[in-house]
Amino acid sequence: MTEHFLDELIRYDRRVRRDQQRRDRDPFPDTEAMIDIVRHGDLLRALLAEPLERRDLEAELEVSKATSHRFVRWLEEHGYGERVDGRYRLTGLGRVVADGVCKFEGYLRTARRLDPLFEYICEDHEEFVIEPFADATVTVATPSDPYAPIARFLSLLRESESFRGFNTTHMIPPGAEDSADRLLEDRTAELVYVPDAVEALRDESDTALATAIDEGNVAVRTRDALPYGLALFDDRVGIGGYDEETGTMRVFVDTDAAIAREWATRVFDSIRADSRPVSS
Repeated sequence: MTEHFLDELIRYDRRVRRDQQRRDRDPFPDTEAMIDIVRHGDLLRALLAEPLERRDLEAELEVSKATSHRFVRWLEEHGYGERVDGRYRLTGLGRVVADGVCKFEGYLRTARRLDPLFEYICEDHEEFVIEPFADATVTVATPSDPYAPIARFLSLLRESESFRGFNTTHMIPPGAEDSADRLLEDRTAELVYVPDAVEALRDESDTALATAIDEGNVAVRTRDALPYGLALFDDRVGIGGYDEETGTMRVFVDTDAAIAREWATRVFDSIRADSRPVSS
């Protein structure tokens, strides 16, 4: 594990300890209170968008007058909302709570979408990939299309003039496609592999990629262990998960989000700093 990941884990542990200390001092919100807040998620989201009159709130949420009355009473009793000039709006506390509900729901949606990836990456890194890949395209191998993740990866590689990544041998398995190796030959590329993977590529002496490595057209470094497959293209970044026994890519997740590129760049740089150059 690199220094970067150790730092992240230490910071995470400190946050957990601080949160536990806060809970010990102040038990709110307890489980029942949190469930109550989530149950009113539609109400909070509606007022987070804009203040509403009672009749507009009823129409937006498709509820009766009696239900809307309970809603606004709940807001006022907990300090989440108030009536101003005939419209109900969130208080400062209410806006923070509503934003927290939205983030929580978004986190759960993303975790559900990325579920196919978690089986194939180190558990220490699962939490770190959720927020950067919230809007990612998830491509999963299926019985009817077992090479879908590889096809997605290759399509992005063809559109990119540069490429950086690590543990990508299973993304571009030698011989999987006649033009796959040549794709890297025509691009600026820097790759980090485990030592055995580099030797296997060189053993495939007839591949264009092996020749590019030997001639120095593709910069290759080695590291003893790598957590998953990471790919940085011109406009997108992606993570690949593959079956360790068969070497088959099972899922590829990619996005053009700026936060994901920032995250992926930091991860690649930390892995690269902890790797060794391969001489031609």
